[in-house]
Amino acid sequence: MAVKIRLRRMGAKKAPFYRVVVADSRYPRDGRFIEEIGYYDPTQEPALVKIDMEKANEWIKKGAQPTDTVKRLMK
Repeated sequence: MAVKIRLRRMGAKKAPFYRVVVADSRYPRDGRFIEEIGYYDPTQEPALVKIDMEKANEWIKKGAQPTDTVKRLMK
């Protein structure tokens, strides 16, 4: 099972809001996920990012791969 840490799009049209989730890479972007570990709101100024780094590091130790966007948000 290839596990990814990625963004799940929420919110209305032209008002995106993202949740940072741990999901199997075979599932669709907004489909089933294993665990929600944070959120990202690009509509606010400055953008609001909250990620539970404890849970993220725990999943990375288990072999989950963060996407490029999530890597940038985690820094």
